[in-house]
Amino acid sequence: ETLGIVGESGSGKSTLSRMVMRLLEPTRGRVVFEGQDITHMSERALRPLRRDVQMVFQNPYSSLNPRVTVGDAIGTALRVQGERDTKKIKREVQELLDRVGLQPNHYNRFPHAFSGGQRQRIAIARALILKPKLIICDEPVSALDVSTQDQVLRLLSELQDDFGLTYIFVAHDLAVVRQVSDRVAVMRKGEIVELGDSDSIYENPQSDYTRQLLNAAPVLDPDQARELRAERVRERADGA
Repeated sequence: ETLGIVGESGSGKSTLSRMVMRLLEPTRGRVVFEGQDITHMSERALRPLRRDVQMVFQNPYSSLNPRVTVGDAIGTALRVQGERDTKKIKREVQELLDRVGLQPNHYNRFPHAFSGGQRQRIAIARALILKPKLIICDEPVSALDVSTQDQVLRLLSELQDDFGLTYIFVAHDLAVVRQVSDRVAVMRKGEIVELGDSDSIYENPQSDYTRQLLNAAPVLDPDQARELRAERVRERADGA
């Protein structure tokens, strides 16, 4: 399934995702993966788990090293995990490049030769190379234009089916989260204030904060936009 995590800037979404990855040390609470408490596990003990949990970062321009070829950027994880057969690494990387919609002969190119959407496809391939069970997507389309966002979201959906993936999808864009998520967690000030299946959260929110988020989200339907404007006016009048 896909768990969407939404909330305003500063609500703790990215911090939470980095704690699940163990890039940050939690101050309290636990991180449990497949029944195993990994909250304070040593880096050595975590190494086998690194295969199972991967991350796609927000900015495709800063998440790739400009001095490293695409092939090396994707294949490094295999080398870190002990693979020594360079021909096998190249073959697997090229197969994955093809699967994410790029050309296998892009293997020796550098990141500057690619658009933002293509770079995010490279980042997705890098996350997939170890065949993980969980991928944390931290605002993976927020730096892309709308048409490219849709292409990347479709790709993520296809890959989820093909590879049997679980996603944690972090975003501030409520429409994107609804499109991709089976369940949604709403965060505010480092706490989850509401958690439920996607349709319930969006159609019948229980938390005042969730309702405020939904009312603040831009909509394209003119009738719905008028209704939301009127509701915001009423809320301001009630609070005055």
